[in-house]
Amino acid sequence: MAKGREIKGRIRSVENTRKITRTMEMVATSKLKRAQDRVVAARPYAIALREVLASLYNPDLIERFPLLRQPANARRAGVLLLTSNRGLAGAFNANLIRESRIVIGRLEGDGTEIELHIVGRKGLGYYRYLGRSVASSRTDLGDRPTPDDAAKLVGPMMDSFAAGTLDAVYVVSARYNSALSTPPVAERVLPVEIPGSGDSQQPKTDHRWRKDYILAPSAEAILGALIPAYVRNTVYRALVETAAAEQSARRTAMKNATDNASDILTVLRRTYNRARQAQITQEIAEIVGGAAGLQT
Repeated sequence: MAKGREIKGRIRSVENTRKITRTMEMVATSKLKRAQDRVVAARPYAIALREVLASLYNPDLIERFPLLRQPANARRAGVLLLTSNRGLAGAFNANLIRESRIVIGRLEGDGTEIELHIVGRKGLGYYRYLGRSVASSRTDLGDRPTPDDAAKLVGPMMDSFAAGTLDAVYVVSARYNSALSTPPVAERVLPVEIPGSGDSQQPKTDHRWRKDYILAPSAEAILGALIPAYVRNTVYRALVETAAAEQSARRTAMKNATDNASDILTVLRRTYNRARQAQITQEIAEIVGGAAGLQT
């Protein structure tokens, strides 16, 4: 019954694995609900911020705000890659890294020097393996990023852009559309493009739209405070949506692993039962044969 004992050992091993994957699926489901709440909570503020910026925007103000500077040629660009610290999330991190390589390849193809910033151990480990220099890295953000985390990430890059050291900043993250749709995206956050500023059909983008309002302080002072807040909020949304996408990907991966373990257990148990039946049949045949031999 050596084969039967081996199959029973495999059954116990798969059962233990299924317990682990099922537990991880339940944990990811719980974390996903909280991450979804953070994504939903961040959207109304982002929408209101865009509307205020669009209503106050005046093309004549570009020269007064460094973050609105539009360089003719991007000599040096910053790329902020957001990944997770842990694996077991399917192709989540691989897709983000692939998107970052596409962005970096396109920029370097245009002659732009890259300054790479990475969040998460997975992205950091990949680019260190390639031997690529990393300007900064963070592996301590966890599953609950805060606006302060976003400010610390993008603050130095905003200073570099305002000083002319950087000509553009891109953020590579996951966009959380739904639990089943979390595609990787690359978004340029600097220079700031005021939402709707290029659409002549939107009256809010025309500075004359403000003539019926009294602003205190002036529109310039308000924009001076809101433009950096808009950049920080964009990065914060990227952080919370990437965190939600990570939990969604992990839940899906662990559910698939649990289902596969159940299928393997069904096959192993059927195989064990057949082996056991074959052994019993053989033992009965040996007993019958021995009894017949004694009668003769």
